[in-house]
Amino acid sequence: MSVFLDSTTGVGLAGATGVRPYLPPLLAGALARGDTGIDFDGTDWRFLESTWFLLAVLGIGVIAYLAERSEANRRSVEVFSGVVGVVLGALLFAGALADGGSESWPGLIGGAVCAALGWRAVGGLVERARARLEGGAAALLTAYADGVALLLAAIAIFVPPASILAIAAFLVLLLAGRRREGEKYAGLRVLR
Repeated sequence: MSVFLDSTTGVGLAGATGVRPYLPPLLAGALARGDTGIDFDGTDWRFLESTWFLLAVLGIGVIAYLAERSEANRRSVEVFSGVVGVVLGALLFAGALADGGSESWPGLIGGAVCAALGWRAVGGLVERARARLEGGAAALLTAYADGVALLLAAIAIFVPPASILAIAAFLVLLLAGRRREGEKYAGLRVLR
């Protein structure tokens, strides 16, 4: 049972990190420092709760936030955040497995996959929504994504099996987005 709970914690943390890469590692690290729900001490992944690591994640997060607000090349910022999310998701999944005493290397692979899934699914949804919204409403999407990522990370730590629902939701969002793209271009084929 412990392997299942550790795996679902890792799945949820990695998926949340894929949604927005900076807040879930900070939450997991802060809770791990207090040994609340998760603890990386005594593992090779103890750096995930170290001060230097948390400050580095916070610093990178602030830089990415400022880049998003400056209307820099939005696609470059999104790709950068996606790559950071995949790396952090892999680390958190491996750390969650190690916390339970399991072999941690499968978490590196599973975490990267779950984070990439979260990034593609929610990133696609945010882009579709941003295209329909204007000004301040579009800017709020980032705040909503941050809130969702924090909520998913907290659920992953305190109610690990519920993380399976988050991954299922990511799959539904991804498939719905692809279906909508197919419908968008279906009308153009008729015009030929």
